[in-house]
Amino acid sequence: MVRSDARENRASILAAAREALAEDGSTSMNQISQRAGVGAGTLYRNFPTRESLVLAVYQDEVARITGTVPDLLAQMPPLDALRHWTTDLVEAMRRKHGLGDALGPGAHQAISEQSYGPVIAAITQLLDAGKKDGSIRPDADPGDFLQLTGALWRAASSPEDRAPHMLALILDGLRTHG
Repeated sequence: MVRSDARENRASILAAAREALAEDGSTSMNQISQRAGVGAGTLYRNFPTRESLVLAVYQDEVARITGTVPDLLAQMPPLDALRHWTTDLVEAMRRKHGLGDALGPGAHQAISEQSYGPVIAAITQLLDAGKKDGSIRPDADPGDFLQLTGALWRAASSPEDRAPHMLALILDGLRTHG
């Protein structure tokens, strides 16, 4: 069992790293430990390498986003929940550019492998709810949806953010028409 202070230190480190790396992908481990208010030894005990820290930040964010699905489905119809969830995912992916800069190619692949299953499971849950209530076409595929929405976080955000309009088109294609 992990002590409460150790859990708090880990959470502080992850929060500080998330913010610092999103601002500047070259932020040092020492800067992150200072920002988190912990010593370098505590940081390295939790995350022995920079890459392990960045991977943990990604995993934490994926868990946060995928964990919102049940509440969204309890609060709104499936298509609205899917729109809200996808918008959150797009915002998170856009914030991750600094994190991506901090990783090597092997870590990028590890992130993709580790996050694909949970993200597909979340999309499946959202699509299945819409299929069940008849608002989403029965042939909607989670893998296809993820591929399509991948374009959203790379869409131009200025002078006008194109992602909301593109998402509306994707969601319209998922609707049952009858």
